[in-house]
Amino acid sequence: MFSNLRIQNFKLWQDTGSIRMAPITLFFGINSSGKSSIGQFLMMLKQTVESPDRKAVFYPGGKTSAVQLGSFQEMVFHRNPKNRIAFEYKWDVTDALKIRDPLSAQSYSGNMLSFNAEVGSGDNEQHPLVLYRLKYELVEKGNQVFSISMNRRSETKPGYEVVAAKYSLKRNPGRPWQRGSPVRFYGFPDEVVAYHQNADFVQELNLRHEKLFRSLNYLGPLRMKAERLYSWTGIEPESVGYSGENTIAAILAARNRKIGLGYRKQTKPFEEIIALKLKEMGLIEEFKVNPISEQRNEYEVKLRTKGSEDWVDLPDVGFGISQVLPVLVQCFYAPHNSIIIMEQPEIHLHPSAQAALADVMIDVVNSRESRTHRNIQLLIETHSEHFLRRLQRRIAEDAIPQKSVSAYFANVSKTPAKLEQLQIDIYGNIQNWPENFFGDEMGDITEQSKAAMQKRMGRQKAGGRSA
Repeated sequence: MFSNLRIQNFKLWQDTGSIRMAPITLFFGINSSGKSSIGQFLMMLKQTVESPDRKAVFYPGGKTSAVQLGSFQEMVFHRNPKNRIAFEYKWDVTDALKIRDPLSAQSYSGNMLSFNAEVGSGDNEQHPLVLYRLKYELVEKGNQVFSISMNRRSETKPGYEVVAAKYSLKRNPGRPWQRGSPVRFYGFPDEVVAYHQNADFVQELNLRHEKLFRSLNYLGPLRMKAERLYSWTGIEPESVGYSGENTIAAILAARNRKIGLGYRKQTKPFEEIIALKLKEMGLIEEFKVNPISEQRNEYEVKLRTKGSEDWVDLPDVGFGISQVLPVLVQCFYAPHNSIIIMEQPEIHLHPSAQAALADVMIDVVNSRESRTHRNIQLLIETHSEHFLRRLQRRIAEDAIPQKSVSAYFANVSKTPAKLEQLQIDIYGNIQNWPENFFGDEMGDITEQSKAAMQKRMGRQKAGGRSA
């Protein structure tokens, strides 16, 4: 789970500043305000981690990727190739990282890793991007245990140097050789291990970083429309997919799983949890996925809406249900220690359902499976005032701790754009509402009243003339 994030010189953001990442982290803002860029950047890093090209510093994406960011010049701030994209983040390691120096026999351990890097334009077409720096810090209870970095030498002296603090690296005797180039944007190459007698632990840092980004799941703002039949061959999908294309397959694959919605709360079958949440949002009364026949690998989704005794197919109910179903399934389907990035989960929902969706998200971060807290983190880009208002209420009611919610507003009225944290107190109040945060409500009320008064006066005058 991320605890902090900062991005510099990426798209609209010269500097996001330090973003506090909570179990529920929200990003608000007008269209094209850069709020989606935060999740896009993280997904680009995930695509890079999973790319087969170990030499590619960034993989901006292809036709089937979650995000497609184009060239470095298209993604760098002001499209200025002289700018460098810098970023840093901290994350909790689920199992404490323990390292032992084989030379000194000293042990090091930490419950958090910090990483930062800097990427810029390369020298030629063969090296379009250059990683200028990568650095790891092992942290225990807020204090640095040690750090290790790879820094690019000057243009006249190519290659990289490895620098450690609070850990004494010792090189192997013999003739000197190059310590290699970093792997992608984050990795120490094998040459670093070979060069030193006590640097084996850098491979563990690489693995922990890869594990972090493999825990990311992404669901885009436009989900696939509902179908009457769904095929499933028994394969368990990794997620519902970027557009929710694997939603029904995920439901079927998770039928043997049981989820509890909090500490000491009764566990229920996965499909029952999904049906319950749809009902609590006021969207349906009952929900089920049925096989067409024993001889076919095809299934139909049947629903019964409120006030009706008839079961209907998924395409025959409101569009909002098919759009929110992947959201619910992804939230409860994701494995332990997952980070879920979602854009506009509330799209096509009635205001009351948008508010109820906030309660679902609270259930998600409180949920347990196999007697263990699922430790899910939600990064949500949204336009919904009703969603935020419900969270404010639940904070006041102590249904969720104030520290478990973090919210930011992308303010493009300032130059450069600024990502402003909303100050939410323990009573759910926001101390620093941005101007016209959800539109000019008071302005609309005032202008409506003025127009109504003028209309009445006009009618009175017209009535006087006719008399």
